Amino acid sequence: MVRGRLVWMTAGLIVVGAAAARADAIDGHWCFTDGQRISIQGPAIVTPAGSRIQGDYARHFFSYVVPEADPGAGQTVSMTLLNEDTVRLRIGTAAAPSYDGPGEIWHRCGPPTS
Repeated sequence: MVRGRLVWMTAGLIVVGAAAARADAIDGHWCFTDGQRISIQGPAIVTPAGSRIQGDYARHFFSYVVPEADPGAGQTVSMTLLNEDTVRLRIGTAAAPSYDGPGEIWHRCGPPTS
């Protein structure tokens, strides 16, 4: 009986720990107030224009160069995770994490629907 409880408690902690680890990473879906969306999964990103490219990924930071097919081609976009639901995005600046100053504030959102 005690062993069964221990197994269920351990399984519960693993599930909660996995969810918390994901929330503390920049991976996921991000939305801006004008309706733009970005999706990040490791080094893979879907840009606001829908291009699927690779960028520079760190747990709390992501940067990429806007591809030729997208508006603003050639500019660097840098994103810094401010908290589990907020990212600061900067366009045309050096690819380095920044927690203050100007930039766009994006918020975590659900996956796109078709």
